[in-house]
Amino acid sequence: MVTGSLRPVKERVYILLDGGNTEDRLSLGTNLFITALIVLNVGTYIAGTVDWVGAQYGWYIYVFDIICVGVFTIEYVLRVWSCTVDDRYSSPIRGRIRFMLSPYALVDLFAILPFYLPVVIGEQGAERVLRIFRLFRLLKIARYSSSTTLITNVFRRKSHELMITVLVMSIWLVFISSLMYYIERSAQPEVFSSIPAAIWWGVVTLTTVGYGDVVPVTPLGRALGATIALLGIGLFALPAGIIASGFTEELNRRRQGDRYCPHCGEHVDELADEPQAHTEKAELDD
Repeated sequence: MVTGSLRPVKERVYILLDGGNTEDRLSLGTNLFITALIVLNVGTYIAGTVDWVGAQYGWYIYVFDIICVGVFTIEYVLRVWSCTVDDRYSSPIRGRIRFMLSPYALVDLFAILPFYLPVVIGEQGAERVLRIFRLFRLLKIARYSSSTTLITNVFRRKSHELMITVLVMSIWLVFISSLMYYIERSAQPEVFSSIPAAIWWGVVTLTTVGYGDVVPVTPLGRALGATIALLGIGLFALPAGIIASGFTEELNRRRQGDRYCPHCGEHVDELADEPQAHTEKAELDD
């Protein structure tokens, strides 16, 4: 636990940045401000990839990026500094390291790394990778979006069913790809050169995408391909049905009350009185 005169300040900063108390106007305003900054920052970065926009407004985009990185850096530092008010991160060193390795904290770190790494290691050989990492700033919205929380909850609650479906689909994919390999390899040895190569055909066929770059030419292969394509419609509808069911259940849960945690989507009876306790519970559930 945090001791000393700084504890009230750390608690206030922790709750302010966490946004668990939706009735705290300052906390809500802070979260809205950071969310808007994320959207604007990613938007200007995307616009800057247009040649004429980059040529005419590149300097302004760069300055705005510096301002955003400064805000995100301050936010990250404050989160690491104040995380020790949480019992799970109470250790000044190990607790903070554990917090820094949490998913949201890693997203926050990756969002600012592209700005600082070129200063340390130089941009040569890593420029494109670092620019791609800038898009991690878009993932920061997940911390403030109830819609993202809803999606996360659905996948978490239906993870067992989805894993079973993925396992069944993987087994079926390997089976039909292997079968097609043995049927077509004599007619198209350069296309169906191995089972892994045939798996690409299996993925395209099962998903009913049908790129047409790899197709069977033998009568038996075409008959099998047509059958697999029809079966793929039903097979890939399974995860869609599971996710749709999860959304229905989650929305019904939210309609049972008026107040919800913006992070976990759970109905909270006393959210305003115990925002930190509920946030800790939600993070433990994750």
